[in-house]
Amino acid sequence: MTTRLGHSITMFGFLKGAPKTDDAGAAPEKRPWSARLRDGLAATRARLGGQLTALFSRGGVADDAFYDELEAVLLSCDVGVAATQHLIDDARNRARKARATDPGVVRDLLKAAMLDLVRPLEQPLVIGTQRPFVILLAGVNGAGKTTSIGKLAFLFRARGQSVLLAAGDTFRAAAREQLAEWGARNDIAVVSQASGDPGAIVYDAVQSAIARGTEVVLADTAGRLPTQLHLMEELKKVKRVTAKALPGAPHEVLLVLDANTGQNAVSQVKAFDDAVGLTGLILTKLDGTAKGGVIAAIARERPIPLRYIGVGEDLEDLRPFEAAAFVDALFD
Repeated sequence: MTTRLGHSITMFGFLKGAPKTDDAGAAPEKRPWSARLRDGLAATRARLGGQLTALFSRGGVADDAFYDELEAVLLSCDVGVAATQHLIDDARNRARKARATDPGVVRDLLKAAMLDLVRPLEQPLVIGTQRPFVILLAGVNGAGKTTSIGKLAFLFRARGQSVLLAAGDTFRAAAREQLAEWGARNDIAVVSQASGDPGAIVYDAVQSAIARGTEVVLADTAGRLPTQLHLMEELKKVKRVTAKALPGAPHEVLLVLDANTGQNAVSQVKAFDDAVGLTGLILTKLDGTAKGGVIAAIARERPIPLRYIGVGEDLEDLRPFEAAAFVDALFD
């Protein structure tokens, strides 16, 4: 099917694939999210939790030397300077008020301080009443942006919502094909073109969604570094064109971040937020890094809602951020 602007819309057949089975032929039970989250944060917990356990269980009192060591542990997990100082000050104040000098007690106070710091990020994405509800996704190449779009499409389809994908990343050779595969897996139409203007593709996708009565549009954009000013200007243009296609759109602008980048993720948040006004974040690949503390850094320096976190390759491994579950998995 060809749209008014000449972009193709392809409806791919639903490729469910055979479910994995055990030796008895029964589909295995999915592990609870809490268990998958705990496993996904194993690398961060091994560094943070292991060092904290050694620090908190060795006896003695929580003196200045103790807090200096605690500061070093937090910094090693990419909590960041500002967030680390905040957490140390908060924990010390709580300990002072409780007259607590036992390191084991301070551990619980630190955990409470961490929860209070990251809790404001817990703001799940809500699909509003606008139709179509347009979500623009940005991020640097390799962050997992296109994969996150596919997983979001799966989540929305599971809720019974109709979805259309816009292949607006025309700069990366495999991006269009990758998004097409996600369309195939989720039985979703994809608006794409081999090459062309990303803004025009997103515009056409929104117009097609209006005509088809589609509820949600997920628009991919070209991966770019914050220092690539010409590409950042292109991203601003895509946002403006989206608003022309549908006043008020995009309704969400999400930045996809790779947890492996640590403190660089904070710089990306600031740059993209300044450029296009972010409404939320997606943090991927938490299962492959010891830098999960970057969530605390984001909470302290640019507390934009963390809509989703990813801790694995399965479709179900992209889930809404839950502050208490995250802190529990990190400390316990």
